[in-house]
Amino acid sequence: MFESLPKIRTRLPLAYEKIYDEHYQNNREGNGKTTSISKKMESWMHKIVAKDVVLGCIDGIKTLEIGAGNLNHLKYEPNGNSYDVVEPYSELLNSSCKKNKIGTTYTDISQISNKKYDRIISIACFEHVLNLPLLVAHSCKLLNTNGQLRVAIPNEGTFLWKLGTMVTGFEFKRKYGLDYEILMKHEHVNTADEIDAILNFFFKDVKCKVFGINKKIAFYRFYICKTPNTKNVKYYFSTKTNSTSNSN
Repeated sequence: MFESLPKIRTRLPLAYEKIYDEHYQNNREGNGKTTSISKKMESWMHKIVAKDVVLGCIDGIKTLEIGAGNLNHLKYEPNGNSYDVVEPYSELLNSSCKKNKIGTTYTDISQISNKKYDRIISIACFEHVLNLPLLVAHSCKLLNTNGQLRVAIPNEGTFLWKLGTMVTGFEFKRKYGLDYEILMKHEHVNTADEIDAILNFFFKDVKCKVFGINKKIAFYRFYICKTPNTKNVKYYFSTKTNSTSNSN
């Protein structure tokens, strides 16, 4: 499963590099008519990820968010719980007015040691990660007993998702005169089915819900992952170590 990983993200053409930061920031904040519509649809992902703590009303929960961006998910979470984040794009965090509400910030999950979390969450991030098995394997090691990995993703790689991005692509083309699909191929390196396979490899208990009819006809997917498969986690890290040693 992991022979072709980590994936390689090709460099964007210069015209895209020039507008990348502006577009990314606008996209996270929901600026523009079609992106605003997209943000309303994306709220399904935020609400379902936070549903456990909103309904449970449990204090003292320790949460780690992977790919926190500009902290736009925080408004869906109850106040008062421990909340750490992983976000390599520091400009997004620094521009957020909510950064005083979080605990420790990491640029990579491998930096975290001597900590355990009740929840590890991620919204619209896993499709971007070049070495997703490594990220999920580390997540398994950081979960408390009975902890959950709660992941919401776009249904990348399916017809309905591609159809939905055509609307955003129209606005992108009108604003920048560029093909939105080129940007998406650069950003979304993992399909929803690939993410599904990786989650099921590292966890024994994986449940999926969709914003749509089924996995093939939906805009978004949501996964609750419990009970890490410690055998597969150990196997993955051992093969990773062996491959590194053999390359030296």
